Amino acid sequence: MSDILQDLSPAKLTIAIEENLFAWIPVFGRMGRAHMSVRAGFKKSITHEPFALFNSVMDARLAPEQVEAAIQSVISDASLHKVPMLWWTGPSTQPADLGKRLEEHGFSLRDEDPGMAVDLAYLNENLQALPGLSIQLAQDEAGWRQWSRIMAQGFETSTPHDPLVDAWYNLLRHTDPETTLAYIGWLNDKPVATSLLFLAAGVAGIYAVCTIPEARQSGIGAWLTLHSLLQAREKEYKAGILQASKMGINVYRSLGFQEYCTISSYLWRPKI
Repeated sequence: MSDILQDLSPAKLTIAIEENLFAWIPVFGRMGRAHMSVRAGFKKSITHEPFALFNSVMDARLAPEQVEAAIQSVISDASLHKVPMLWWTGPSTQPADLGKRLEEHGFSLRDEDPGMAVDLAYLNENLQALPGLSIQLAQDEAGWRQWSRIMAQGFETSTPHDPLVDAWYNLLRHTDPETTLAYIGWLNDKPVATSLLFLAAGVAGIYAVCTIPEARQSGIGAWLTLHSLLQAREKEYKAGILQASKMGINVYRSLGFQEYCTISSYLWRPKI
């Protein structure tokens, strides 16, 4: 367990927030029709999936004179594959004005989310009880497909039969079950919520926390987040990290998360 982050200083947590996100690039690269490249100055995954998340650029550390060629290279690759692309920026991004340069090349700012972290020794575990709630780990192909359907419904990005469900299912099939754990929340025997625990960069990353519309405002998302973090704590992890949406930020604060940085993403779409 020597790779688990022990130093929970603000500087180290800020680095871990970014590096846990960056660790998704090789995971995306294991998808059936994907590849991953680590070019000088940035990391990139490119797939045939028409969903921007799976086609991401991260960890850009470019000299000013490298920016133009790097952006043109990414756009060329995305155009060739006819897929949208996300370019992520954070406190380590170089140059500091990269976001502005991306917008000059047709990228649009999609999100600016607070990067948050919590010391798992000080989690707020005193959540209001939810009768009928149970949380289960999806551990096989049927479970991964069900998780993907509920996640898509929770984010209201697709119907249960949309290709996005197949894309997430394909991703989960190619993850390491020791480091990527997909949880489904059940309320009165109905699947209603998801969370995804990603153990990387020495910390416990929380992703894909969502609840289907008819089950919201009841605290289920907080329970899914807490459950995932407690599972990580059992594995001796010391810190949890996430990027908070506007909908979820107060929930995460109530669990003990604090803000350390801002993670932004810029979207590029191919011309149709």
